Amino acid sequence: MTGRILVAGASMAGLRAAEQLRAAGWTGALTLVGDEPHMPYNRPPLSKEVLAGQAPFDSLAFRPRASVHDAQWLLGRTAVAARLAERTVVLDDGSVLAYDGLVVATGMRPRRLTCPGPRAGRHTVRTLDDARGLREALTRPGARVVVVGAGFIGCEVAATAVGLGAGEVTVVDPLPLPMIGPLGELLGRALLRRHEERGVRFALGTGVAGFTGEDRVTGVELSDGRVLRADVVVESVGSVANTEWLDGNGLDLTDGVRTDELLRAGGRPEVVAVGDVARFPNARYDGVPRRVEHWSIPGDTAKHAARALVAHLHGTRDEPAPFAPLPTFWSDQHDFRLQSFGAPALGRDDVRVLDGDPDGDVLVGYHTGDRLVGVVALGGQAAVMGAARYRNQLLKQPALTA
Repeated sequence: MTGRILVAGASMAGLRAAEQLRAAGWTGALTLVGDEPHMPYNRPPLSKEVLAGQAPFDSLAFRPRASVHDAQWLLGRTAVAARLAERTVVLDDGSVLAYDGLVVATGMRPRRLTCPGPRAGRHTVRTLDDARGLREALTRPGARVVVVGAGFIGCEVAATAVGLGAGEVTVVDPLPLPMIGPLGELLGRALLRRHEERGVRFALGTGVAGFTGEDRVTGVELSDGRVLRADVVVESVGSVANTEWLDGNGLDLTDGVRTDELLRAGGRPEVVAVGDVARFPNARYDGVPRRVEHWSIPGDTAKHAARALVAHLHGTRDEPAPFAPLPTFWSDQHDFRLQSFGAPALGRDDVRVLDGDPDGDVLVGYHTGDRLVGVVALGGQAAVMGAARYRNQLLKQPALTA
């Protein structure tokens, strides 16, 4: 078939979308636009192995499948506007690209703190360049590190900084426990204990009021009045969806791009969204549209959206069933791993120990009523394998009613 599909976003989600479009039968032109100068690469190691110096930066690049060897890559370019009614996208250099199908894969960017103080010495972890700059800062002898945010990235960076021999590592968060949002109190307390045993300090239940220093950060002022000395600050306070370029097209951009059950945006079958910018209903659970920032989601959304988009462009009825992925994540911190299958956040009101003990290796189940909706393992390989044994059980469950 002739025509062009434009993929806005050239990270993992964009690459997987291009590959899946070919697998779904698209033989027309493919163009990918990405704001970074790099070809797609794997992001999770940035806060762990790469930051720790255990993996070289050039080891992160994905090897595209042969099916997309003829794709056009426009790297170091950004989509700044879209005219969906005209089926065109405007780039930052003023050029206008026409398309028959559009894949929105523009992802997220780190949220930044807006409190007063200098910017130098404050880091985020999202890109290769971010990780390069942060590694240089963390490897300075005796570095005093303050990590703002006790979520996945914040806890991983804190663990890596301790492993690199930082002088002090303190994690600040307004919530009472690390990772309490996705995991709940039981595992939040277990994580706190493990991190503290390995040298990480915590300032919980308080936020950041500002930063001290003239040209460069020297400390972090907390909302409770304390001041933490800091040579390096890592801001890990959430993400912002890169959707501004889609303004003015009648899409729901409240939190990412809201889609239907086939990942189509705004009732437009020629526009789909993939990766962590997509806010989709999951037919496996309650049908409430949510964004999911897990490593498995780019591949899962790409496969489903590609089939729906190609079916529309080919004019066939070969659409996939409603999207119903099983979210999966893992997080390596110090010498232990978190491994999850399902949607534990939906079952935080009923958390049960399935095996082990929170003081050691433990496997925890999250429930809605009597239904198991997620499992999380914390510990070594035995605990991780225990979680994997529940995967088929979670996959076979019927959908929840809304």
